[in-house]
Amino acid sequence: MNVPRPPSQTLQPEGRVLHRSKRDWMWRQFFLSEEYMGNNYQYVGKLRSDKDRGDGTTRYVLSGEGAGTIFRIDEKSGDLHATQRLDREEKASYTLQAQAFNKNTGLPLEPATEFIVKIHDINDNEPKFTKDVYTASVPEMSDVGTFVIEVNATDADDASYGNSARLVYSILQGQPYFSVEPETGIVRIALSNMDREVRKDYQVVIQAKDMAGQMGGLSGTTMVNVTLTDVNDSPPRFAYSSYHLSTYESAEIGFTVGRIKANDGDEGQNAEMKYRIVEGDGKDSLDIITDEVTQEGIIVVRKQLDYESRRVYTIKVEVTNTHTDPNFLHLGPFSDTATVKVTAKDVDEPPVFSRPQFVIEVNEDTPKGSIIGTVTAWDPDAMDYPNVIFYFHTDPERLFHIDSKNGSITTLKSLDREVSKWHNISVLASEINNPRQRSRVPVLIKVLDVNDNAPEFAMSYDTFVCENVKAGQIIQTISAIDTDEPLIGHKFVFSLSTSNPNFTIFDNEDNTAKILTRRSGFNRQEVSAYYLPVVISDNDYPIQSSTSTLTIRVCSCDSTGSMRSCSVDALLLSAGLSTGALVAILLCIVILLMIVVLFSALRRQRRKEPLIISKEDVRDNVVSYNDEGGGEEDTQAFDIGTLRHPEVMDSNKLRRDIIPEMLFPYHRPSPMNECSDVRDFISSRLQENDTDPSAPPYDSLATYAYEGNGSVAESLSSLESSVMEGDHEYDYLSTWGPQFKKLADMYIGKDTCTSGLTN
Repeated sequence: MNVPRPPSQTLQPEGRVLHRSKRDWMWRQFFLSEEYMGNNYQYVGKLRSDKDRGDGTTRYVLSGEGAGTIFRIDEKSGDLHATQRLDREEKASYTLQAQAFNKNTGLPLEPATEFIVKIHDINDNEPKFTKDVYTASVPEMSDVGTFVIEVNATDADDASYGNSARLVYSILQGQPYFSVEPETGIVRIALSNMDREVRKDYQVVIQAKDMAGQMGGLSGTTMVNVTLTDVNDSPPRFAYSSYHLSTYESAEIGFTVGRIKANDGDEGQNAEMKYRIVEGDGKDSLDIITDEVTQEGIIVVRKQLDYESRRVYTIKVEVTNTHTDPNFLHLGPFSDTATVKVTAKDVDEPPVFSRPQFVIEVNEDTPKGSIIGTVTAWDPDAMDYPNVIFYFHTDPERLFHIDSKNGSITTLKSLDREVSKWHNISVLASEINNPRQRSRVPVLIKVLDVNDNAPEFAMSYDTFVCENVKAGQIIQTISAIDTDEPLIGHKFVFSLSTSNPNFTIFDNEDNTAKILTRRSGFNRQEVSAYYLPVVISDNDYPIQSSTSTLTIRVCSCDSTGSMRSCSVDALLLSAGLSTGALVAILLCIVILLMIVVLFSALRRQRRKEPLIISKEDVRDNVVSYNDEGGGEEDTQAFDIGTLRHPEVMDSNKLRRDIIPEMLFPYHRPSPMNECSDVRDFISSRLQENDTDPSAPPYDSLATYAYEGNGSVAESLSSLESSVMEGDHEYDYLSTWGPQFKKLADMYIGKDTCTSGLTN
């Protein structure tokens, strides 16, 4: 990282830096990469005051956002580390304050200084569309480039840093019919003459990729369901060029000879057709009617047919669209013709219905199996050819049944006027002895309304009452709807199911009602919403009623009655902090307390005093137990270091907090070899304990001490005095210093006496 010059310093041309006392900080630029995956804490930078003399008396303290949790500072060095993996999308920067204190006095060396740690973005978020599935429609036969829909994707990465949030749109599925603009996400038509009658629905998959679409970028996809809407681009066409129908010569005027239908691939209004007769020798005797429901052409008798004068009546029928689109007239003509031949039959004339058309009215609550009406027909040739009439019908919906003998029509299912008001069936009558002689009559069944639906609210109301409202004030006007259709029109009555102390209702007697307050002084802290059951009744028979609940929220309003806020959370916010914020603050406090307790426990464990707190080396204590000096009269302490070599005395002092490689780095070989086995045993055991990291330093000291030849004075023991006492010379004791003066006087005087006796 580069180290910027703080604003408190000024660089002179000679390279000298002038310091200002009000800004005494020196630090690195603090930028971190998000989603750090290292094993150690992420190094942020170094905080250093120019008043830090480097003598260890300066202590650095960090505060602000994330201090102690996300960021930790070394109190001695000022090194700043991030202890957690950070996410820029959660928080892009942290504002911290640093201050240097004198460790001895506890006083601040300078005022606290604020700095910012910014999080650098990485491409760790894939683009996401605003919708998982888009729905669009476009007219069929649209030109290339016609707008279909615009899809939008967002990327949570930083758009101002690199290309992590620069999106490029592409199409994965839907070619060659559609295309998408890479920069805007606008989907357009890519293929001309797309015909809905060939294919209506398309599924297009759009991809949004970041990093400007480069390799390695992240991507997201969405589905666009495109439906081609209909235009009048399909002319009506007859399935056959010629149709053959037949009827009796005795057919009455208006009698239905048959039906023909042209096919139109369009739908709705674009498929509406009209039939007419354009020419033919039978145009005076026959006519064609367009059925508005089925879009069929009904051929009827216009003039009595005469078998003896003409057996076949020919007409040319033309069908055309009633609504044409000028933009698609070039695909026409939007008409077609077909020849219809009607054969007049002689001999036994077919049965004749009593009416050319039957209209039957039935209540929608009529039970299944009820007789709703009867169609009748007779045989005009009954006197000469007494035949019995046989009835049957065509009913695609299979809602009705006709008695084959008497022509009575019964219901197979219960009818619902709200589903369909009319049902059309065709009833045929034929003679049993000559079934081919038959006649047809249309039967129109009208379903009459029965008051079987209760009124209800006309819409969903968002009603509120102000806390400062006055009694008798109107807060809502309600209305009702009813799917039934009474003959005298709707008349609704509004009331409350029970007496309410807070609200009342006033029926306007025009199918609306007003909701009024009965008191003032509402308080949303006590009750945030009221539920008012409203009973709505109609005036038809039987009377139907329903209870609808009106939810009334208590809101804060201004002096004009305009709503300000209705939620309880908003009230808490106005008072200070929301419930969520309070919970978050308490949670942070608990976490900080846990961290403080944990750090305190770790520090106590680190500061635990060792079992041996002597400032002298442990080995010194061992030798002090083997003092054979001046006895009880020698009350002065002595420095055990004088028993060692003066030239290595200071260098042999080892740290007690680490394991020494060698306990005695300097060893003078002993001139005595008589006890080499004991010395080797003790040395090996001593070496084992010295190199054992699990062994405390005091466990093996007294046990494996050896007083032999390792000392300059060699052994002080008297174990060998009985053998070699005469060979000892004690003059060297006088060179050991004043601490051993008494010992030297004892042995040197004894040696003098012994020598005198010997001589």
